[in-house]
Amino acid sequence: MKGKTFHFRGGVHPTANKHTSECAIRRFPMPAKLHIPLQQHIGAPAEPLVEVGQQVLKGELLANSQGVISAPVHAPTSGTIRVIDDLDAPHPSGLPVRTIVLEADGMDAWKPAAGIDNPFMRAPEEIAAMVGAAGIVGMGGATFPAAVKLHLAMQQTVHTLIINGGECEPYLTCDDRLMQERAEGIITGVRIFKHVLKPVRTVIAIENNKPAAFAAMQEANRALYKIEIVQVPSRYPMGSEKQMIQAITGREIPAARRAIDAGVVVHNVATAYAAYEAVQLGRPLVSRIVTVTGGAIRQPMNLEVPIGTLLQDLLDYCGLNSQPQRLLLGGPMMGQVVPHTRVPVVKGSNGVIALTATDLHRQESRACIRCARCVSVCPMGLLPLEMAARLNKGNIDGALSYGLLDCISCGSCSYVCPSNIPLAHFFNYGKGEHAARQDQERFNDVTKKLAAQKKQRLTRQAEEKQRARSKSA
Repeated sequence: MKGKTFHFRGGVHPTANKHTSECAIRRFPMPAKLHIPLQQHIGAPAEPLVEVGQQVLKGELLANSQGVISAPVHAPTSGTIRVIDDLDAPHPSGLPVRTIVLEADGMDAWKPAAGIDNPFMRAPEEIAAMVGAAGIVGMGGATFPAAVKLHLAMQQTVHTLIINGGECEPYLTCDDRLMQERAEGIITGVRIFKHVLKPVRTVIAIENNKPAAFAAMQEANRALYKIEIVQVPSRYPMGSEKQMIQAITGREIPAARRAIDAGVVVHNVATAYAAYEAVQLGRPLVSRIVTVTGGAIRQPMNLEVPIGTLLQDLLDYCGLNSQPQRLLLGGPMMGQVVPHTRVPVVKGSNGVIALTATDLHRQESRACIRCARCVSVCPMGLLPLEMAARLNKGNIDGALSYGLLDCISCGSCSYVCPSNIPLAHFFNYGKGEHAARQDQERFNDVTKKLAAQKKQRLTRQAEEKQRARSKSA
């Protein structure tokens, strides 16, 4: 039913703390140097095309995509390539990744752009290719290459296209401000996605705690484009893909299945805006809106930041009231703790949060009292206490049998746990151990295969030598 929304199980209502950063978007001054990782997306890292000492223009291709799932990387400003090396980056592995260091020349000179005035007269395949060439990935934090998602969806029937304006994480307001200030561009990006996917229904979903964004998007839409703009309840993790799909369509995506299997495609509002810039303006993804906030920040801001800007530059610009006790890239529920400030903003970085001891409310963990509050709030219908009990004993298989891989790492269980057990941390650890074990098993299989091939080769060579000796005798 048009405009109707549905409930999903579980979820929590964490303190929003969004009042600290509800400020207009400012353009961040260009740093002297940018550290641009070549792995800013799910899939294979991009392969560098430039050399140290080379001059580049803003928007110029620095590294091309590799493999089926990958995304290219472009220059966020004009300048000179100074370093291509493995450097620290906000990567889940914590390991250095291949990075290009670009020294800005102060000109910020764009490479000549080639946008399309009327993309709706072009073939969907051509538009999807432009999105891919622009290096656009999921801007809500998932960082899945947008063009890959489009191409996969084009091979199937898309019933519903959902544009996610939930932004359910506490503190973060970058998408809210983007919708308020750049609604026309977002609507154009949504229309571009509609043109490519030909969905039966297109919905922009905005949490009901963002009335100004909702009004701005309605005004930009003007009921001209057959796009529904609906308000959904402000309830974490509403912005998660599966929960948003259930809220809009009433359909629950089964375990181990994808959204497209249900005929649904979900893109973030910032991803839609990036598609507008890429297709109509000819500009690749070289900057993004970032919320910089937290108790340790003197002046919280929403900043349009060049990709590759170091966190230290952002903290210097906004100022500190005190030394942060914890620094997060992303929201406080699902964001990644960063060990230091010498890591850069990447395409999926929607927030930099500097928290004080007061913000954290740290308490010692205690033994599980089996109250099952974690069960009642899990949006995936899992049993977090049972998974945690098995992981505590090193029983990865036991945790997997309870649905470990279906966990979306939303942190709702950790938030409500009266024993202050870092449940989400345990589950991320367990998933990492499982992935490492799978990698080792694949390595062992390849080693066994190579050993068997070597044995066959040596046997064949020995037989050939024996036949040769028999003939000569």
